[in-house]
Amino acid sequence: MELRTKKSSSLTIKLTTWLLLLIATLSVQSAHATWRRIPTESKPDITSIKYQSLSCRAHVSSLSEFGGVGDGTTLNTNAFRSAVDHLSQYGSTGGGMLYVPAGKWLTGPFNLTSHFTLFLHKDAVLLGTQDVNQWPLMDPLPSYGRGRDKPGGRYSSLIGGSNLTDVVITGNNGTIDGQGASWWQKFHKNQLKYTRGYLIELLYSDQILISNLTLVNSPAWNIHPVYSSNIVVSSITILAPVNSPNTDGINPDSCSHVRIEDCYVVSGDDCVAIKSGWDEYGISYGMPSQHIAIRRLTCVSPTSAVIALGSEMSGGIQDVRAEDITAINSESGVRIKTAPGRGAYVKGIYVRGMNLNTMKWAFWMTGNYKSHPDDKYDPNAMPEVTGISYSNVVATEVKIAARLEGIPNDAFTGICISNVTIGLAPKSKKQLWTCTDVEGVSSDVSPAPCGPLSGAHQGPCPFPTEPLPVDSIEFKQCSYEVNG
Repeated sequence: MELRTKKSSSLTIKLTTWLLLLIATLSVQSAHATWRRIPTESKPDITSIKYQSLSCRAHVSSLSEFGGVGDGTTLNTNAFRSAVDHLSQYGSTGGGMLYVPAGKWLTGPFNLTSHFTLFLHKDAVLLGTQDVNQWPLMDPLPSYGRGRDKPGGRYSSLIGGSNLTDVVITGNNGTIDGQGASWWQKFHKNQLKYTRGYLIELLYSDQILISNLTLVNSPAWNIHPVYSSNIVVSSITILAPVNSPNTDGINPDSCSHVRIEDCYVVSGDDCVAIKSGWDEYGISYGMPSQHIAIRRLTCVSPTSAVIALGSEMSGGIQDVRAEDITAINSESGVRIKTAPGRGAYVKGIYVRGMNLNTMKWAFWMTGNYKSHPDDKYDPNAMPEVTGISYSNVVATEVKIAARLEGIPNDAFTGICISNVTIGLAPKSKKQLWTCTDVEGVSSDVSPAPCGPLSGAHQGPCPFPTEPLPVDSIEFKQCSYEVNG
């Protein structure tokens, strides 16, 4: 009896101890659950985005909703096309925005629609496919008559569109990567049958904003608005190897009312090139590039110009205003390129406030540019080049001050250069100024300019004081919350 009582008492103590430990454990787990509670249904990630735009959109979709996969290998062309097609229905009810989340989105060319915004997350990368067969062919531009690289048609651009109104391509500094190395290699080996496509090309369009993006490794030109108006290109970074072929930065082509501002370009060709058609095709089409402002541009282009006018200028170029321009290790500051056969004009070109560092030429004008689309051009179609003003220029490490070559019996006239100081490189050329078939004036220029520009001029060279219409474009502050 005594032995049974002891065993019973011992068992009771063990049970009591076990129950106390269990209660203590449950209490601790309950306390932890108070701050570690996991919801039964996880909410999707919400990303808040804000940006300035011409218009804020009423309808927003993410590329992921259309089957997009941002793994860098899945081809997303159909996802982009489906998304744009879906959002196009909202053009009359507030417009649509396509949001591209973080990821690497491989795609072939696709077109945009009106009243539309393409927005790239800061960690989104659009990758142009390297499969040439995925790039559809399109007709040559009527003002060119053929492709720029080859006769005949040309490959589509990665992001395109035609006859659009109110189009925005922007982001939080997301990236569009053309993966151009394979295109450059094929170009050099003459393995392409058609002209290379560009990263962005919009035709016959109005009210365009391209902003806050990084563009890298385009197959050829980066941004090419053509036959379009009311265009703003702002806060764009463009990067390409300096030996890459024809990777021009921003090329307005037969466009009016253009504003290019706060851009940084490293290029294998001209950082900005203003164009308007090629020889007889451009003359026939007859659409100039005009009323263009370029401000706060920084350029690196060892083999080309910071700002080029031409060489395809057969529709005319006029009223171009450039100021606050910085060049580093570039071939020339501003270059005018034309030739007999181009016809038309380059006039009313105003440049002030250039800081040029390590240059071959500070100024360059070429009247004998040899490139022609075919042998049908009229060699008697002479271009008029007049009213060219350069003021407030400081240059260092320059090999040759200027090479200004007009056309015999068709001199470039009305050239004005004032308040210019050119510091020479240790191995600069003995002949600092080359001037043939040009006429103009100068003041406060060092080293002293050539005889055809030695006419006296008082004060700064002309620069228009009235604002351009494109300067009146105002942006709205847009904000959204999107999935992803």
